[in-house]
Amino acid sequence: MMLEDLYRLLKSGHVQAQGVVDTMTQPIVVLDQSFCVSTANNAFIKTFKVARDDILGESFFSLGDGQWDIAELKNLIASVIPKAAAVIGFEVKHVFPTIGPRTFLVDARRLIHPNDNGTNILVLFDDVTDRQHRDAEMEFIVSETRHRMNNLFAVVRSVAMQTSVEDRTAVDYRETLLGRLETTFRAQEIAATNDAADFEDILRLAAGELGGNRVLCEGPAIELESPKVLSVSLIFHELTTNAVKYGAFSTPEGKVHVTWMLDTASQERPYLTCKWREEKGPPVKLPERKGYGTKLIKGTSAQLGGEVELIYAPGGLTAVLKMPV
Repeated sequence: MMLEDLYRLLKSGHVQAQGVVDTMTQPIVVLDQSFCVSTANNAFIKTFKVARDDILGESFFSLGDGQWDIAELKNLIASVIPKAAAVIGFEVKHVFPTIGPRTFLVDARRLIHPNDNGTNILVLFDDVTDRQHRDAEMEFIVSETRHRMNNLFAVVRSVAMQTSVEDRTAVDYRETLLGRLETTFRAQEIAATNDAADFEDILRLAAGELGGNRVLCEGPAIELESPKVLSVSLIFHELTTNAVKYGAFSTPEGKVHVTWMLDTASQERPYLTCKWREEKGPPVKLPERKGYGTKLIKGTSAQLGGEVELIYAPGGLTAVLKMPV
């Protein structure tokens, strides 16, 4: 074989080998026995934004600002040739001078030669920054979902345990429980997505279809903090349910007038005074015993730092709620 033919063959093999390496989408460098860069593929050049001529012949551990100058990584790569070892998935987190904070998994292996005595090392870099971000986000979503499910179960259990079964049919218990749960979930959705909510919106949401357009509201715009949304919703839901069963909403002509005002003069902090007044319902009489709905209204008002007065006037129930805002 002529010398020119041999040179042409070697050159062709080198070009073909370089083409194979450049086809790889992951950054790759080949190091000689002194750990200097023999060659690098296009992915390495583009990823780290360096010029090929600036890195060829340079020590791998001095590239950039010394981002690869890590004692453990040095020891691992140094053991590749003499111990026929391999570096697999060594994690490097670094703020790179040209591409910012990134995380790479580094693999290093001896470059195979036909005579099996090669002294070059092939180093491959897998950028897992975005993957780790996605994994962290997914882990957070799963954790948050699990936390919300636990909270949801606790709420359902609490509402179920506090819904009395005494003197109730199964159908009555089911309707009462479902109504309270629906109100609870609606209120929680408002509280979770807003720092505060409009008082009238909470009232109308709690009254829902049961109250319809028969709830007449009058009062200034008042914002309630999100922690109070659920409690206030439950109070008005109980008043609405009571009106459907025994009060104004049990007759076609019945209506409820709800008025409220903000008192800022007499207390250290503003107080909301709200009056729920039913009319055109059946005659009202004082109940013989306190039901769970009454206990819920009074207990929830106390939790808000306020109080509620229930007035069983013959013309219709009147409830006066006072609470700090």
